[in-house]
Amino acid sequence: MAVPTRTAVAALCAGLTATLLTTAPARAEQHDQAWAVSFAPHAARSEAPHAPRARISLDDTTGTLSLSVSRDGRTVIEPSPVGIVTERADLSKGLRFLHRKDRTIDERYRTKSGKRLDRRVRMNETRLTFATDAGARLDLVVRASADGVAYRYVLPAGGGDVLGETSAFNLPPDAGAWLSTYRVDNEGQFAPYTAATAPSGEYSDQALFATDGGYTLLAESDLTGAYSGARLAHDQGTGTYRIKLADDRVRTDGARGTPWRAMVTGDLATVTRSTFTDDLAPSSKVADTSWIRPGTVLWTWLAGGRPAGQSLAAQKAYVDYAAERNWPYEAVDAGWYFKADEWDTTDPNWQTNSWLPELVEYGRVKGVGIIVWIHQRDLDTAEERAQWLPTLERWGVKGVKIDFMDSEAQPMLQWYDTVLAETAAHHLMIDFHGSTIPKGIQRTWPHVMTLEGVAGEEKRTNTAAHLTTLPFTRNVIGSMDFTPGAFQRVGLRPNTDAAEVGLTVAYESGMQMFAGTPESYDARPLARAYFEQVPAAWDDTRLLAGQPGQEAVLARRSGDRWFLGGVYAGAARAAEVPLTIGPGRWLVETVRDGTEGLVRDRQVLRGGDTLVVDVLANGGFAGIACPWKPGVTTCYR
Repeated sequence: MAVPTRTAVAALCAGLTATLLTTAPARAEQHDQAWAVSFAPHAARSEAPHAPRARISLDDTTGTLSLSVSRDGRTVIEPSPVGIVTERADLSKGLRFLHRKDRTIDERYRTKSGKRLDRRVRMNETRLTFATDAGARLDLVVRASADGVAYRYVLPAGGGDVLGETSAFNLPPDAGAWLSTYRVDNEGQFAPYTAATAPSGEYSDQALFATDGGYTLLAESDLTGAYSGARLAHDQGTGTYRIKLADDRVRTDGARGTPWRAMVTGDLATVTRSTFTDDLAPSSKVADTSWIRPGTVLWTWLAGGRPAGQSLAAQKAYVDYAAERNWPYEAVDAGWYFKADEWDTTDPNWQTNSWLPELVEYGRVKGVGIIVWIHQRDLDTAEERAQWLPTLERWGVKGVKIDFMDSEAQPMLQWYDTVLAETAAHHLMIDFHGSTIPKGIQRTWPHVMTLEGVAGEEKRTNTAAHLTTLPFTRNVIGSMDFTPGAFQRVGLRPNTDAAEVGLTVAYESGMQMFAGTPESYDARPLARAYFEQVPAAWDDTRLLAGQPGQEAVLARRSGDRWFLGGVYAGAARAAEVPLTIGPGRWLVETVRDGTEGLVRDRQVLRGGDTLVVDVLANGGFAGIACPWKPGVTTCYR
């Protein structure tokens, strides 16, 4: 293997702390080479005192690359293999270092939904270029920020199709692990293990681990139809989690960068608040976003199923109910465009046979926008999209809930690329169900308001422990359409009514779909009143208390009000929650479970005080905190 003899010199950008640890002298004295990449902004080093640090090593004997991550000198990710194989070259071994390039990333962007609308991205990036003796090239791009480390491969044109990655993550065997068995719809439940004791199998790549260096959520960003979706493959008894692609062969066309392999890293509050996977993604491709409006939604499927979807009278009643609550949307699920089994779109009058235009106009007058469900198979060709999308736009439909993609293989990802652009062109917001999970998609395509990809309210096998794990796993990476509020499903959900109210804040979704019946809301007026207050877009998010599988209390700010959502697993308790929402005096109104139904309490606390709430077994609470001064008696508006 040819080895460069010159000393590699890194000209650092201002404030960049990625440094070359060893150099490459003559062959006889060759040692492994290593580089470090970390985040320490030149003008504000104190802002990231516990930032993660990546170390990339090149083995002199085998020419293999590995990457490790530490935080405060403690292990986050042990040295893990890095490499990719194409049909023309094995770029996982026999590599020699050529050169490096460093840069600093500092940018701002604004989203339409998520944990906070205004974002700032600050990262340091190092690009290391390698080659094999045969001249095959590979760039390894590594980024580090205050809350994560990520890497991707960049391949030159002519490299051929990708046959797989040798990428893996080596965790300490005794690291705590919260894993979801992989499913094509990403609707597996999270369960606790250690990294080594988890059964052999495939897991979702949204996996959370606890090590000496803190918490780390594995994730992916910038996944498009140019590549293939990833999952984790694991053999019991080891702490190794390998990247496995959905396709055995990834078709390529010219130079390309793979998706980011991301590690969201920090204490639990940092991981929960992180927007790292969005920050890695490309900027918005939608120039005019004025038509994109997050909001709460009266969802009717669990409230009545297909018969409700087929009834104009029932849907008008739902619109009336949403209008009375000032909920901006009502969702019409499966059934509205079915006639027998489905509409015959070869009938020239098929578009005029639907009652949906009448419902949309009815909703417009009432101030309620209509979201409609549609099966992916009815949008999987250009001809079908040309039928449906302009028609829905012309009718005035505000968004589409597209269902049953059930794949992260490259052809389906290419379909996503197409439908994202076309729905944006027709001013239709999106809720994806039976889908992939958000991997930076909401930054690039801000009209994606939410995605399912979760074992949500429809599932009958959910546990309270699963509910308390979701804020630290699935919901970290983007909006999650769990569809809370199904009070009528007594015996089919594991939690209490107050916990169900709290889910509307504990879980973030750009379209928060309320899954209850009007009758169930009317029977719980305190829940109904709270739902009338809760927004679907947030200025800030904070974790107040939490432990995966045990408890999660999140605070989300809208304007000058903080909304609180707490969910718990296990025995009843007097929950103690640090009110770390800012200085001053706050009026705090909580909704909790009482002996005869929901109860609303009011108290005035100072920022930093402890909020104490009585919580039932597998229970929770919801709350609103607003600035208090004499005369303020409620936070409800």
